[in-house]
Formats: sequence, structure tokens, C-alpha cells
Amino acid sequence: MSSKVSIAGVDTAKLPKLSNNDILQLIKKVKMGDPHARDQFVVANLRLVLSVVHRFNAKGDKADDMFQVGCVGLLKAIDNFDESLNVRFSTYAVPMIVGEIRRYLRDNNSIRVSRSLRDIAYRAMQAKEELAKTSFAEPTVEEIAQKINMPAKVVTFALDAISDTLSLSDPIYNEGSDTIALLDQIADNKNTDENINENISIKDAIKTLSPREKEILLMRYYVGKTQTEVSEEIGISQAQVSRLEKNALKSIKEYLV
Repeated sequence: MSSKVSIAGVDTAKLPKLSNNDILQLIKKVKMGDPHARDQFVVANLRLVLSVVHRFNAKGDKADDMFQVGCVGLLKAIDNFDESLNVRFSTYAVPMIVGEIRRYLRDNNSIRVSRSLRDIAYRAMQAKEELAKTSFAEPTVEEIAQKINMPAKVVTFALDAISDTLSLSDPIYNEGSDTIALLDQIADNKNTDENINENISIKDAIKTLSPREKEILLMRYYVGKTQTEVSEEIGISQAQVSRLEKNALKSIKEYLV
């Protein structure tokens, strides 16, 4: 997020910065019904929305969506802010922005997560942010759990529950025309010699492969190594391992057909 300049069509590098006194003067004009002042006030507080989105570690299109939802929370905060409360506008607005984003995530997540679990996760993220400000090291789960007075296992489970779901076919690396998917990074520890030979006879098909292809299939499907482990052991790139593996499997399939 910190390196992203454009979000939801807004150039965040050019957002204005106003002092608290400027904000108070502008909000008075807004309450008097000045539409120009309202537009100015919204733009002046977009950094506030951006900072909240940053807490959720959002990326890509999801960050754009959350930014727009956060702007709805900002508008609600502007409409309901009471100057007599004697609090900074940001103090009042942040909970409303956070609330809008939380509702959006709760209603649009492909995996339903309980509200209590989400609350723990958001408290943990806020605690992590606060701890990071006072330490040069990345806060541990134990430190975060201690700060919010929750068991470390519960904190870990809650943070995992709100993390983005990934498809096994999602690409994680590209080298030219070779694409490595998440599935390629998962070791297969279930397919032993006995299980494979019981389900399908491929001995003759394997004989048609090159020595390198045989070696890769052996390490991948018999030993259960990941493509990264295979590449390190035989001294070629992971992309090459992926390409040779796919070619070998295709040859076996064509042979059996």
C-alpha cells in the first residue's frame, strides 16, 4: 500500500495536508452548507481513508473497493460530526470509516467468518500497528496476543480467517511463457510407489521420457518434493522444472491414450 500512488483513480501523492485549525475552519463552512467547502473537506481527508485501508493490508482491486467504501464512511462522518464534542475530526471519523469497511468485508467475503472472530482479527491488526511504532522489530503473535489479552492461538486463527483466499491455480511467478501456479509449490506426500502402481500402470510410458524428465517426476511424485526443492537439487531454474514436469505429464497422457 505504501508504494501505491494511484488508488480508485485518486493520485494519493497529491492529496493535500491541512492543519487541525484549517480543518476546523473548513468544517464550519461545510455545516453552513457550502458545497465547495464540502468537496475540499472530502479531498483533504482522503489520506485518513487511505490510512485505514492500509491497516487491512489490502492489495489490488480489493484496496480500490475498500477505499471507495471507506469514503462512504468519511461522508457519513462529515454529515454527523458535532463540533461541540471537542474532539479532532479524525478521532471521530476513523471508527466510522473502519465500520463501513468491516461491513463490506463481512458481506462480500467468499468465506463466512463470525463477527467475533473478525473483531479479534481487527484488534490484533491495530495492536500490531501500535507495537510496530514503538519497536524496530516486527511484532510477534505472542506480543500481539498479550497486548489484546487473547491466547496466541486464537489471534493466529482469527488473522488466518480474514486473509484472502487463494486458488491453487493462481499464478505466483512468471518467466517468459512459463507460469508457476500455487499448486506447483505444494509437495505431494500421498502418492507413494505402491499407491501409484495400484491405480495406474505407467511404466511403459515413463520409459519414453528423457532421463531428466524421469528424475523430475520421481522427485516430485515419488519423493514428494516441491518444484523449488527439485530445482535446487538438480541445478536448474524452477521455471524449467515446471516446464519439464508439464511436458512429461503430457507425454504420459498422450502415450496412455
